[in-house]
Amino acid sequence: MGAFDTKAWIDHYAEWTDPNPTIGTDSLVSWFNQAVAMQPKSTATWFMGKTLTYAALNERVVRAAAGLTQLGVRRGDRVAVALPNCPQHVIAVTAILRLGATVVEHNPLYTAAELQPQFEDHGARVAIVFDRVADTFASLSKSTQLETVVAVNMLEETPLHLRAALSLPIPPVTKLRAELTQPAPGAMPWREFIRQRSRSVHFPQITQDDTAFILYTSGTSGKPKGAPLTHGNIVSALKAGMEWLEDWGAVREKILGVLPMFHIYGLALNYALPLSIGAEMVLVPAPKPKLYQAAITKTRPTVLPGVPTLYDKIIEWAVESKADLPSIHTSISGASTLPVETIERWENATGGRLIEGYGLTETAPILAGNPLDGTRRPGYIGLPFPNTEIRIADPHDPSRTMPDGEPGELLARGPQVFSGYLNSPEANERAFHDGWFRTGDMAVMEPDGWIKLVARIKEMIITGGFNVYPDEVEGVMRNHPDIEDIAVVGRPREDGSEDVVACITLIDGSALDPDGLKAYARQRLTRYKVPRDFYHFDQLNRDQTGKIRRREVRDTLLQLLTQP
Repeated sequence: MGAFDTKAWIDHYAEWTDPNPTIGTDSLVSWFNQAVAMQPKSTATWFMGKTLTYAALNERVVRAAAGLTQLGVRRGDRVAVALPNCPQHVIAVTAILRLGATVVEHNPLYTAAELQPQFEDHGARVAIVFDRVADTFASLSKSTQLETVVAVNMLEETPLHLRAALSLPIPPVTKLRAELTQPAPGAMPWREFIRQRSRSVHFPQITQDDTAFILYTSGTSGKPKGAPLTHGNIVSALKAGMEWLEDWGAVREKILGVLPMFHIYGLALNYALPLSIGAEMVLVPAPKPKLYQAAITKTRPTVLPGVPTLYDKIIEWAVESKADLPSIHTSISGASTLPVETIERWENATGGRLIEGYGLTETAPILAGNPLDGTRRPGYIGLPFPNTEIRIADPHDPSRTMPDGEPGELLARGPQVFSGYLNSPEANERAFHDGWFRTGDMAVMEPDGWIKLVARIKEMIITGGFNVYPDEVEGVMRNHPDIEDIAVVGRPREDGSEDVVACITLIDGSALDPDGLKAYARQRLTRYKVPRDFYHFDQLNRDQTGKIRRREVRDTLLQLLTQP
């Protein structure tokens, strides 16, 4: 019998962790309602110096729900949201959920071409978006079911003195103001949207079976697939996570929200987790040093979900400025390997714990993590979470569990795992085997239950905490008149993440023009998807079926880059 059969990982849980916690009947809505009832005067959000209590937040949520009702939104409908981390994001999401509708999160930086297939898939008729990108979303109304775009001006939820300062006709101020807000003619202003009378609103009873969110993930093909997550999926994941945390809520918790809420990592930890105990959401609209440094200094957060590069930058700032960090007792890292040096520097500065975990959009997101009692293993994603089973299987025969210590595909089963992609029966057939979700990641389970990732079956590139899918970038760049063939691969960084780079062959007579190629990509792709560099190849490796061998191309590139 191996580690999976004996559930060997349970022996390594912290003493306070229940391996089988009761999930109950809670929903994200019941958590919010409880926080409003029990802690109406407690701070719910902090944003650039302005705070909202849970009572004030609830008042805005009710008005937003009335606005949605006026637009015809009913239980089961889908509403698109594309916003930075700001109070309006929290208000919009909560209002949608209280109506029994589903939030469809989108990256506000996406182009219309990137958004088009997603809107065709989910069919949302209403979108609540950052006013700077309202035009992009409005353009979709010509080819999708989208009817109404609500444009959010973030400055409306900032302190009066900040708004006054940003109104000054000074070039640097004008530039900053343009980054935070822009006119959105043709869209419904948020302030008008929330002026609706609230007495017409009916709030249905929300169950764990109700779909809370749809988030898009592209997998290996680059074709967007919507991953519906129920209230039960997210509540289950977070209740398992709370078992991981010692004395969760013993102090007045403040979660620093730097990670974007349009991603499941940020959505679960920056929004849903605070609701579980009525904690404070410290909202940072963009991962810019001045913004999160000010938030840390002024709020003294207690919990910081992040990625390795963020922790490194904060440490460098704290050392240089002699900033005080001991309020942060727990930090959770994901997206890329967490270096031992980063752990040591962070814990020396804060006195708290920094642990590495693992999850996916489809698992809401938590599957595994290192314990918080000091028994972690650097380089490992840790142990399966409570109520979670992880099995390492033969990728060619998922019914066969690999012996301990041998690599295989990581399969997961538990209440946090979604039930399948939206409108994608073929993808679901590939994604599941006998009730087990196939992550596409290669891993090893040690005899004592500890898990280490060793490779990715999926050829996605992780850059800056975002997933980039080679097929998507290649599909765009193949239309460039100078490119004959292309393979997009990840070039490793020292921090464990990757840079997106393109290996190309050129049409006869064409010359390599990296700046021109980047400009072409920027017009059609979100910035983090744009290749950092373009490398000229005489030919690219393909198999007998004509499929490009990206792994071989990448290996060839790395050999060339390491040559003297």
